[in-house]
Formats: sequence, C-alpha cells, structure tokens
Amino acid sequence: MKIVADENLSLVRELFGSMGELVCLPGRSMRPEDVREADILLVRSVTRVNATLLASSRVRFVGSATIGTDHLDTAWLDGQGIAWTSAPGCNAMSVVEYVIAALFELWARGDVDWDRQVMGIVGLGNVGARLAVVLQRLGVRVLGCDPFVDLEGVEQVDIDTLLDRADVVSLHTPLTHAGPHPTFHLLDRSRLARFAGKVLINSGRGPVVDNAALLALIVSGCFDPGKVVLDVWEKEPDLDRALLAKIRIGTPHIAGYSQEGKWRGSLMVAEALSNFLGTAPPEAPALTGRALSEVKIVESGQGWSGLASLVKAFYPISRDDADLRRELLERDMLPGAFDALRKGYWPRREFSSGRVRLVGVEDPWLKERMLALNFRLEA
Repeated sequence: MKIVADENLSLVRELFGSMGELVCLPGRSMRPEDVREADILLVRSVTRVNATLLASSRVRFVGSATIGTDHLDTAWLDGQGIAWTSAPGCNAMSVVEYVIAALFELWARGDVDWDRQVMGIVGLGNVGARLAVVLQRLGVRVLGCDPFVDLEGVEQVDIDTLLDRADVVSLHTPLTHAGPHPTFHLLDRSRLARFAGKVLINSGRGPVVDNAALLALIVSGCFDPGKVVLDVWEKEPDLDRALLAKIRIGTPHIAGYSQEGKWRGSLMVAEALSNFLGTAPPEAPALTGRALSEVKIVESGQGWSGLASLVKAFYPISRDDADLRRELLERDMLPGAFDALRKGYWPRREFSSGRVRLVGVEDPWLKERMLALNFRLEA
C-alpha cells in the first residue's frame, strides 16, 4: 500500500510510516503524477483534492488533518466511492488563543476595551463557538452571524447588523462560492467601508475579505490599518506585501499551528485510516515542543494588564508578525518564504500546557478569567 502525504503533516512518519510505503511531498505543489500510484492521500488545507488531482489515480482514502473541508471536492469523492475524512475541532483552541493574543496586543495600544467591547463572530462552527464561550466567560458581549448554526446564549444577527453593532469582528467561516450564503468576498468594499474604524480579525479563510478593497480603503484613509489582523490572505502564498506593510498584525496562516492542534489533527486522521483499513489504531506519540513549565503571579489587582502579561508569556503573537515581515518585506519575499515559515514554525503550545502558580494571590476576578482561557492554576 502506497501512502502519499504532505511533508508538513505533523507526526507523519511516526503515525503513518508503518502502515505502508510512505512518500512525503510538498502539499501545495502536488500533481496528478505524484498521486497516480497512491492508495492513500494525506493532506492539509493547501492541497486542492478534486478530479483534476485524482481522476487518474487509484486513491481510495483521503485524509485531511484540518478543521475545514473547502479544499476537498467531497461531492466528487463521494461519487467516486473514495472515502475521506477531516479533523473537525482539532486546532480550534489554537485559533481561539490566536484571537485572544491578537486582542491583547490591540488592547495594549488602546484599540480594544475589554470592559465595553462588543465582539462579532462570523461563523459559529468549531472555532467560532469556542471563541464565543471563552469571550463570554471573560465578560465580553458577543454577537454571532451564522445562518447554519443556532448557538445557545449568543444573539444571532445578519452580517450587516453585526458590522454595525460590533466593535470587533472575527471571521471563522469556510470559503464557499455558491449556495444561499456564499462567503467569498463576504466583506467586500461596501461592507468594509461601513465597518471602518473598528477591529477586523481574519483567521478563517483569506478570500472571505476582499484584500484589494481593504488595501484601497486603507490607502485612501477610510480604514484604520492599526486595527487589522490577518492570518489568512488571498492568493496565498503570494500575499499582497503592500497590505502586510500597512496592517497592525500579519501572520503566515499559523493561527491553528499549536503543537496540540497539529498533533490532534494527525491523530484523528490516523484513527480514521485505521478504521478504514480495519487495523488497530496507532499509539499516540508524545507531544513535541517544550511546554512553558511555570509562570508565577505574585501580585493581585493587576486586572487586564496582568492577564495580558500572562497571555503574552505563553503566546507572543508579535513574534509571528515579526517573522513574516522579516521574510516577506525586509528580504523581499524570497520564493517559498511563506510556506517555509509554516514548515519551520516554532513549537507553540496551548495555554493549558503549562502551569500558572499564584503566590500569595487572592484575586477572584483574575482567577475566573485565567480559567476562562484554559490556564492551569496551581497553588
């Protein structure tokens, strides 16, 4: 049995190396001739899996270690009798923590007011729903927009009402071009213009925001670039450098790249493949990447600043922004730089991986919000 896999798939050799002949290739450039003799195909979101790629192959199982499936032509796969699986929810907490880290970076500049802000979440699937719960536990008012999901406890509104009422909008939709609610350029020029002056975070799919329109509004002075956070981009990996140069935070599609998120995704695919083959599931390897062993908090009454320091200790999002700017702006966008940053991404761990030790601190407000963010508290 021949397995062709994206070379950047986490734990690919540990989980799949014993299942058959394993061939690892760059996922973004996979061609029909690369998979023609494959029985199993394992991918991430950068590989379009459709008739063009697989029509002449003998592939009978496709596994994607991702939450989304918009890169898979699932209707075609079903029609061909090709089994497929994804990893829903695998890196949802990683993306939630990315958004939280971005919000605290903006808070430090005075662009986010935790005590008064209204957070608008577009897309209430695995990521959006978890983000809503975390924000509500932090005491933030949340509006939701998702015609396919009715999330208990979240006020649902249409997209235009959300843009009018929210102070921050975070996008977590799949990318769709057809149907009653397409998301391609959901935030087009007119919607971006009515939302100008507020905070925009996109860690879902790049083309949900019209990047050219956003840049034009920024250049014309109609949209505050200091309130824009983009982890995903149109035309990845050839993103618009002019847009990156203008905005507050830009990162190379790594919101879901915690060690835990990648580990869960690969393990979910490995278990699904084992079920398909009728074999015993693989033993889960230990997580790679060192967890932050301990952070001590010795002072009460720090409020949001104390929480901001804790978040930054676990995930300094400014590091990812600086890495992208260095490679794509200072070094003039060397070929493959975007994907190289993703492949060589540092071993970020989720908030729950380490310990927070409270030394003589009795601060119920801080404890409640630390628990909301999934930190592990120790006496």
